[in-house]
Amino acid sequence: MTSSIPAAEGRIAYLVASGDLRESANREGWPTQVAMEAALSAAFAAEGWELVRAHEYDATKGHGFLDSQRLGMDVFRSIPATAPVVVAESIWQYSHHVLPGLRFHRGPILTVANFSGEWPGLVGMLGLNAGLRKAGVAYSTLWSERFDDAWFLHGLSTWLRTGVVVADESHVRALGVLPDSPERELGRRLADELRDRKAIVGVFDEGCMGMYNAIIDDELLNPFGIFKERLSQSALYAEMRATSDADADEVRAWLDRRGMRFDIGTDEATELTDAQIHQQLKMYVAALRIADDFGLDAVGIQYQQGLKDLVPASDLAEGLLNDPDRPPVRSRDGKRVLWDGRMLPHFNEVDEGVAVDALLTERIWTGLGFDPANTLHDIRWGEQYGDDFVWVFEISGAVPPAHLVDGYAGAVSERQRPSYFPLGGGTIKGISKPGEIVWSRVYVEAGQVRVDLGRATVVELPQEETQRRWEATTSQWPIMHAVLHGVSRDQMMGRHPANHVQVAYAPDAAAADRALVAKAALFDALGVPVFLCGDTPLS
Repeated sequence: MTSSIPAAEGRIAYLVASGDLRESANREGWPTQVAMEAALSAAFAAEGWELVRAHEYDATKGHGFLDSQRLGMDVFRSIPATAPVVVAESIWQYSHHVLPGLRFHRGPILTVANFSGEWPGLVGMLGLNAGLRKAGVAYSTLWSERFDDAWFLHGLSTWLRTGVVVADESHVRALGVLPDSPERELGRRLADELRDRKAIVGVFDEGCMGMYNAIIDDELLNPFGIFKERLSQSALYAEMRATSDADADEVRAWLDRRGMRFDIGTDEATELTDAQIHQQLKMYVAALRIADDFGLDAVGIQYQQGLKDLVPASDLAEGLLNDPDRPPVRSRDGKRVLWDGRMLPHFNEVDEGVAVDALLTERIWTGLGFDPANTLHDIRWGEQYGDDFVWVFEISGAVPPAHLVDGYAGAVSERQRPSYFPLGGGTIKGISKPGEIVWSRVYVEAGQVRVDLGRATVVELPQEETQRRWEATTSQWPIMHAVLHGVSRDQMMGRHPANHVQVAYAPDAAAADRALVAKAALFDALGVPVFLCGDTPLS
């Protein structure tokens, strides 16, 4: 039988570009992708190679991205099975558009992103890389600002000659035997408690934004004492409709008293309105009441597909849930304040790695007597500032006001961009306070749940530099200026197994070191392989 798959040709590599499911985002980002591909083609040509686009520009759609799983499957049928493939990303991408083809591809795979804050190509690439790691698919990865620097060109030349670029992971080591300490005993005790009184994480529709890497199978979670309650976002929408105006008004009045500001306009299509905020606060109330119904220990709202066409953004609700100091919400009968004085950990974009991390972090920090408010961020971008490489960590949802300079009084809610959020809704925007943090990521690799742990310092930058970084990324979102301890930019990019990173503050550096030890001990006691990244108290 003759195969219909074409044979690979010499010195030809095939380019694919995974895109968004939202056509407005694809069209808006297309000029950036065109410029990136031109720079890549020039770099390949300088090595004597031709970079061939495996799928055409679609004039009707106004872009040339793969925008569905089916289209991705069809395109990979035309690519020689052993040919070099380049996945080029300049915007956010849905990994499932290309994962089926990459799973079966037998040639070398290179993922490439533009290292830019304006468009989240590097965020999308990190998500795809994490999905490939979970799937056990071998790949190499590179990134660049202009695709003409020596580091990128050397990496590309190496890949074209050998089919492999080896990432620098010299900053990573496996956790050894933990010495006796109160923090180790706390971690072990909390592990026993979790197995004894098992936890439930509520998942409002799994698999947001094509993030295969953000799904952890039950068989991997259950041995820790963590189980899923699978919920429908339609139930959340129904509960929002059943929530009274008075309930939402009480939440708004509480926020107003605490000094939170809202950047209000009148045009529903482009500005934040009181009506949008009112719906967001109904979602906050509804999420707490549904969590109470099911006895949940954490909750995750997908939002991006489905709810985005029905209601304003979930971001305001998510950030409030992640703060122990938040507007009170009563049970339906009015007799109980739900999670009174406690955060209800929320995992943005139903990232189940975040679910595990947020749940366990809340318990460790509470056990240590620290403020347990914690959140994920996108690893969005970064630049050198003075002697340090300062990362820009941003996420539209989930950031608690406790993380911001001046808390609620330092927060302002601005409208989400219409190209991503057609029905609007506000964020919790602010500048993350200077301080010491523990960063982490729970992920799946080689059929195991694993965790990376590290330390970082959140630094204060001049207001004009903060504003420049906001304008270079997404100015409506909260921002964190993070300096990682003992981990360079390229080490983080080459190793980090996700587009998200989890962060939690400690009172000072010594306290953060203690918290990292306790966190490592808890994961270790659960049987989770722990990897220490950079300079830590256990290094």
